[in-house]
Amino acid sequence: MAKIIADMTVGEIATKYPMLREIMERMGVDYCCGGKHDLATAAAQKGLDLDDVLLSLNAHLDRGPIANNNHRDWTTASLTELADYIEQKHHAFMKEQLPRIGGKIARIKLMHGQKHGRVLVELEDVYIGLRDEIEAHLSKEEQILFPYIRTIEAYVTRGGEKPEVHCGSVGNPIRQMESEHEDAGRALEHIRELTGNYTVPEDGCASFREAYEGLEAIERDLHEHIHLENNILFPRAKELEARAGICK
Repeated sequence: MAKIIADMTVGEIATKYPMLREIMERMGVDYCCGGKHDLATAAAQKGLDLDDVLLSLNAHLDRGPIANNNHRDWTTASLTELADYIEQKHHAFMKEQLPRIGGKIARIKLMHGQKHGRVLVELEDVYIGLRDEIEAHLSKEEQILFPYIRTIEAYVTRGGEKPEVHCGSVGNPIRQMESEHEDAGRALEHIRELTGNYTVPEDGCASFREAYEGLEAIERDLHEHIHLENNILFPRAKELEARAGICK
């Protein structure tokens, strides 16, 4: 029977048992940017009792395969298919939600600035920085990194001319993307802190609630997005490039 143990990395857990991502999300365990940490380290970073974390994860795992029905195993998909999925689901979500939630934050700052101005001014500032970085990040993935990954895979599977390498190796843009993922993760943590874990004030209106719900949805989506890249797409792309002998 499968069992989660303390020295497994959280990225490995999230990849092998995708149904546990929601559990780790609720506990605050970082399985995306911190995917290389073992579970014991990840739990300690959040001040969680390791035994409680293991008990919760394994209890959910013991419920059987039914809990995993809605999760695709992306470790067996082609890199092209995974890159397409990330663009069609996660990039599309961000392009739609980032401006919408930015507008909501501007609105509640205007409406509730007298009482909550200090928090809302800082929240808008952090959010604008996050939004600008994500938008630039998506563009770099779509225009540079993902096309190169698709080219590597096409060369390996169909042959033809060896791809031209303009950035040294796929590892170079990947390192930049991972660094930007860490920046986004820190911004999300700051937003969660500012909003008190997305707790709407008692005098908060519908727009206040919609803004906080939207921010939490952005956080969840970005965590999954980063997980798919850091823990699955990027390692497999580097391995494929090395196996193909494209970069000497």
